[in-house]
Parts: sequence; structure tokens; C-alpha cells
Amino acid sequence: MLAEGALEPGTPAAPAAPSPARVRAPASGNLFRPISAEDEEQQPTEIESLCMNCYRNGVTRLLLTKIPFFREIIVSSFSCEHCGWNNTEIQSAGRIQDQGVRYTLTVRAQEDMNREVVKTESATTRIPELDFEIPAFSQKGALTTVEGLINRAISGLEQDQPMRRASEETIAERIDEFIVKLQELKQVASPFTLIIDDPSGNSFVENPFAPQKDEALVITHYNRTSKQEEMLGLQAEAPEEKPEEDDLRNEVLQFNTNCPECNAPAQTNMKLVQIPHFKEVIIMATNCENCGDRTNEVKSGGAVEPLGTRITLHITDPSDMTRDLLKSETCSVEIPELEFELGMAVLGGKFTTLEGLLKDIRELVTKNPFTLGDSSSPGQAEKLQEFSQKLDQIIEGSMKAHFIMDDPAGNSYLQNVYAPEDDPEMKVECYTRTFDQNEELGLNDMKTEGYETGLAPQR
Repeated sequence: MLAEGALEPGTPAAPAAPSPARVRAPASGNLFRPISAEDEEQQPTEIESLCMNCYRNGVTRLLLTKIPFFREIIVSSFSCEHCGWNNTEIQSAGRIQDQGVRYTLTVRAQEDMNREVVKTESATTRIPELDFEIPAFSQKGALTTVEGLINRAISGLEQDQPMRRASEETIAERIDEFIVKLQELKQVASPFTLIIDDPSGNSFVENPFAPQKDEALVITHYNRTSKQEEMLGLQAEAPEEKPEEDDLRNEVLQFNTNCPECNAPAQTNMKLVQIPHFKEVIIMATNCENCGDRTNEVKSGGAVEPLGTRITLHITDPSDMTRDLLKSETCSVEIPELEFELGMAVLGGKFTTLEGLLKDIRELVTKNPFTLGDSSSPGQAEKLQEFSQKLDQIIEGSMKAHFIMDDPAGNSYLQNVYAPEDDPEMKVECYTRTFDQNEELGLNDMKTEGYETGLAPQR
């Protein structure tokens, strides 16, 4: 349960300009005197202040004191004689300590409830047994006791309960149940743990056995984290990291082009995409608002691989049609059962599914104008119809076939649905390219090492 910051009964007073008649200076001597009820000379300083409840003048009392075995603090108290509103808080009179401090107190007896506690506004209070926490900077600093801390938390939870009962009855009931648990803690029927964690190092829990060790109290000093340093204002906020200008992974680039069908002005979108278990590719899509033509193309985002790749998939189930597929411009496709082969650069680069590529092949073959009409040879239409029917059977899963992708550049990909394990129906082979394949890729005349040697400056 998290206790929010609305634990104060009202807004703190705003100090006004002190009136000479209403200011009483403390007794002469040491400015910070040890706190004691027997010290008659230790008197608070009174300052006339504006009450933020009724906007009339009240009195703020400041007491500069020193807690034994701890350090100097400033105790302030405001009271208004007109509306009766009052408020108290403490502030550390010293600097922020070099290390943060964490007090872990095991409360076992009623005497432990009377221990004095200094809780600064930067401290976080937790009771692990109830999963209860009061965050830092949600309360003002306080000089109180362990019981006083619990009473303060109960007051904060109760102050908005009437409104919650009217609007959110279920939440109000749960808070009532939690308040009962906090009330039971004050009876100390069973031991519980109180943790006060203060990055500023200025909080304190009394050790009644001082200077001897207190077995119920564990004090831990620690180095602050960067986030805690920033919270206390000890370092400037770290500048937000600006995304690198060259990082295109989270950006869609657009550039103007002309539609390949109607030549009207259009826009092409380009995106760099990381394919799992493969590499980065560049996907480009053009959408023409004039004629409605839509095209897409895929290009490899990397270099030509040292070895070529041959991927063979045995299509045995309709689910194989949903496999992701990347076909580069240098990839050829073969289906032995149909005696079909698609050469390099045909259909361009594509990032689609196996079903999508087979449908593109069917449309390419069956709608070829040179195989239809008067220019077609006898029996050509029957062969195309038979080819189309067999291709439909493969897509529907009623016909088993082998699908082979051969890419000398090694930039094509077919999804392995068993990744990272091997796919029993798919075989991936890497091979050394032939001279002719290197010639087609333009690699034979490409010199990447030692090309500076022998170059003479041209005049």
C-alpha cells in the first residue's frame, strides 16, 4: 500500500515580514542547544506569519536545537488563533551528508513505539509486513515517535475517506481495512519492521541504549545512486540522449518519385527492417493516388555474402504457406514438380509469404501476353491452365512439392518456424560461387584490397 503525499492537514503557512513587536529572539549563548525540557533558557523564536487557511495573521515558532547523538535541527510550529489551524515540521540545520542512511528497526515491545524519530522530507518510510510505503517528498519533515509516524499515516489515509465513500466505495472499504491493520500495529501484538531510508543522511531513529549497541536497530550507510543525487539536487539533470541521426531503424523515410504505371507524381516510403535470425533489409513501397497502383520492393541492407545460399523447402502442409520469405533481386526460384524455374531479377526483390510469392508467379505466367492470344502456340493455353491448377493445389496444401531458392549473393531468406532449432522440412546449403555467378554479380572486376597500388596521378 502506498501512502501518497496528502498526509498534512492543510497547506503550510507562508511567513510574512516579521513584525518587531512579535519577534522574540532566543537566549544568548550557543545557537543550537541540546533539546531538554529542563532548559528554561531554550525558548523558541516567534514570527508573525500569514495563515494560508483563513488568510489572517498567525504565529510561527522556530526552535533551533540539537538532538543527542545526532545533529542540529530546526523545529517550526505554526498556529492561528483565529481559525485554530496549526502545522509543524522540522528541517535539518546541517548539510546533506556524504552518504545516505537506512534505519531498520524491529519493533517488539511498546517501549519501541516511544522511540524518537527524525524523518526528513527526503526519507522513505516502509513497513514490509503490510507492504506499506510513504514515498520521499510526500510528507514534510517531522520530529516525532514511531507511534507518531503511524498516527500521521493513519490521519493522511483518513482525510479523504468521506469523498471516497461517496464516489469509490470499494476503494474506501479497502483503505478502512488497511487503517485497522495500522491501528493494530500500535498494540505491538506481533513484531514488525520499520525502515527509514534517507539518501540525504539526515534522518534519525533513537537508540535508547546509546552509546551501547541497540540489537533491535540496524544502521546502514550507503553511497547514493545518480538518481538519488539528482533527486536531492546535488547534480544537474543528465541531458537526454538524442537519437543518432544515422539510425534509420525507427524512422520511415519518404521521397518523391513518379508512378511506374501513369507517371504521375507519387511518394515512396522506405524503412530499414531487422529480420529475426537473418539480417537487415530495406523495404520500399510506392502508392499512387492517381491510378491506385501499389508496388513494393526489397533490397538487402548489407553486403554480398562470401558464400551463396541454396534453400530447399519440402512443402507438406498448408501452414507452410504462411512462412515469411525474402527474395532478393539475385535469387532464382525452382519448383521441380512443375518443371518451373524463375530466373534472377524476375519479380524483383520481395518480402512476402510463400503463398504471396506463388500467387505472384501464377499471375506472372498466366497473364503473360506472349503466351496468350493469336501469338500463342497450339496447346499453350492447356499447358498454362494445367500449370495454374497444380500451383493452386500446392497453395491449398493438396499437393506436395519442393520449393528451391538459389541466391548466389546469399541475401535471400525463408522463415524457419522451428528456430533456433533445425527445420526438418527445410535444408539450407552454403556454396562457393562459380566464375559465371561472380561475373553476373560484377564481383570478378571488383578489387577491394590493394587497389591504390600502381595508381599514378592523372594530369
